[in-house]
Amino acid sequence: MNKKFSKILSVFLLLIAIGIFIFSSIKIVNYLIDSPKTKKLIKNITENTEIIESENDAVITGSEDKPNTPYWNFIKINLIDVNFENLKNVNSDIVAWLYVGGTNVNYPVVQTTDNDFYLNHSFDKSKNVAGWVYMDYRNDINYNDKNTIIYGHNMKDQTMFGTLKKLLTKSWYQNEDNRIIKMSSENYNTLWQIYSVYTLDNNNDYIQTYFSDDVAYQNFLDLVQKRSIANFNTLVSPTDKTLTLSTCHGSTKKLVVHAKLIKIETK
Repeated sequence: MNKKFSKILSVFLLLIAIGIFIFSSIKIVNYLIDSPKTKKLIKNITENTEIIESENDAVITGSEDKPNTPYWNFIKINLIDVNFENLKNVNSDIVAWLYVGGTNVNYPVVQTTDNDFYLNHSFDKSKNVAGWVYMDYRNDINYNDKNTIIYGHNMKDQTMFGTLKKLLTKSWYQNEDNRIIKMSSENYNTLWQIYSVYTLDNNNDYIQTYFSDDVAYQNFLDLVQKRSIANFNTLVSPTDKTLTLSTCHGSTKKLVVHAKLIKIETK
């Protein structure tokens, strides 16, 4: 009986190993096929999108940091202004353009009625393991929410959010010039100051778009700022709007970035 059980168990484990091998092989093949498609699409998008620096007057927002902190230099930075006409012809789901300092993140952002579709669909809505960079379906692109969340895959070919891992290195976060995020939508151009970067085990407590009151929101701000791998010398309060970037980090963790809105321009 024991020998029979042992034989059955061996066969069972062998089948599992074969299944894992087949599944992994399929993922690798799909990646090798889809990666060139993603890079070609990004190149076409970049070449056919008009992006200019905006030097117009903008409203300074965000909590007032202490003198001689990075905030006072960041608010002098120009915004980006994106022409969405060509992009909308390709995909009407587009809601913004996102740029993260010191990374390759410089892409259009999409949004649909769920958080699943763009996990495995590209900007042109074709099936693709890289998916695309997308905004949480619960968010309002006009920044009426306290926390606006954007997701993207951590791709090995450094597309999508594949270069956000740079934010974990001293060479990145010790360079103050990197610590900004620029976004442009059809209605607004905005500038955001990064105040927290961290990794954590799979946990969704940072993915909140609604807070019952200012106390609940301040508790959230304190929590995510306390997690940061570096002190960005940035004050955050309930009057601040937060932008959250989320991606995977390895097989069991998340890499999360939080920034506060410091400048906004109506188009």
